[in-house]
Amino acid sequence: MSTLFDLTGKRALVTGAGRGIGRAIAEGLAEAGAEVTLCARSQPEIETACAELTARGLKASPLVGDVTDIAGFRKQIEAQAPFDVFVNNAGTNRPKPLTEVTEEDYDAVFDLNVKAAIFAAQAVTSMMLANGIKGSVINMSSQMGHVGAANRTLYCGSKWALEGFTRALAVELGPRGIRVNTICPTFIETPMTAPYFENEEFRRQTLSKIKLGRLGQPSDIVGAAIFLASDASSLMTGSALMLDGGWTAD
Repeated sequence: MSTLFDLTGKRALVTGAGRGIGRAIAEGLAEAGAEVTLCARSQPEIETACAELTARGLKASPLVGDVTDIAGFRKQIEAQAPFDVFVNNAGTNRPKPLTEVTEEDYDAVFDLNVKAAIFAAQAVTSMMLANGIKGSVINMSSQMGHVGAANRTLYCGSKWALEGFTRALAVELGPRGIRVNTICPTFIETPMTAPYFENEEFRRQTLSKIKLGRLGQPSDIVGAAIFLASDASSLMTGSALMLDGGWTAD
């Protein structure tokens, strides 16, 4: 059974890999045998992460890049050897009531969560197609791509869009052997979400929705990423893997 999850010989790219979920996934893929490229805007973060991984004998290299620079990111990908696995993880959130949302908020969320995600997938899968690679694309979605929540209109809108994009791309690329799926976490304790939980009422309300009674950790996402990247999920495409602690069960 272990060979099903073995990523030896595979090249993987993880965006937003400097910290949090992306950093944890990059480490997990490397531990499963993949040669992992960690991509983020912050050079010190990804260089430190790569140094820590290579010190353990794992294969990791940094790629300093901004996925919202559509043309620039595409050039960077075209200069790389093609990837077998793409974890489309970079994302952001600006929670607030719709009455307070600005155009700048909209642009910040949708430019990264939707536009950049779509064109990053285009760049990576174009290289897969050109080289005959039967790969795996893992789009980082959210439980909020399946439900709604107050103060999350922009975020929910962006993740619902990503879910639709994933299904359409799965239909398009399936005949070429490229699988496309989403991972949909609940609230994960990361540097991005930490400020939310300083509000005790928000923490209480959040935990009341999570049937397992706890917030997620970045490590909770790693197994799902390895599964979707590997032959263990070879018949799975156009699907959403819910890691929501039961949030969407009712």
